[in-house]
Amino acid sequence: MSLRELVLVVVLGVVFGFLYWVFVQAWNGLAIAMGPAGDLAQHLVFGSWLLVAPVAIAILRRPGVGILAEMLAAVIEVVFLGSPVGPLLLLSAALQGIGSELPFALTRYRRFGWGVFAASGALGAGLVFFWTAYRMGWYGQDLLALRLGVQVLSGIVLGGLLARVIVRALERTGVLADFAIGAADAARIPERRVR
Repeated sequence: MSLRELVLVVVLGVVFGFLYWVFVQAWNGLAIAMGPAGDLAQHLVFGSWLLVAPVAIAILRRPGVGILAEMLAAVIEVVFLGSPVGPLLLLSAALQGIGSELPFALTRYRRFGWGVFAASGALGAGLVFFWTAYRMGWYGQDLLALRLGVQVLSGIVLGGLLARVIVRALERTGVLADFAIGAADAARIPERRVR
């Protein structure tokens, strides 16, 4: 990984670490607004905590950058912003990164369509769900399937599809031209003209 790529991963981790803290505040507000159903609020917004991994992977197209970006965001959230989750968030971030990275790894970091991003969100949300369910004692509760379904759907929409929208928006600005995503797009331009 080049220095420029490493700096980008760090910047993404810091930016999304702050955004993740903002999403925690949104979760708390939503939980209050939902009243008795407020415990489900975390599952509704969960996908927002998966964003940095697929964004970093799509831009750099290198193994491990999604996990690294998630871990950096968690460090920012825990160490500098005092996340209410505490140090356990680092384990959750690792699981989120692994789950989010797996669909891209299965394509050898060559496919970046809607389906791969959706799978990234689903696996990132699903993998960490089982750890959280164990930690929080949700197994055996009536709402377990509902919790899982809402969290995976949030992962698909917020952690997968929204990540692709963010990447495409950044790509259109031209700021990513010097990274792997820019090189991949430049390689496709002649193909478009030939057809």
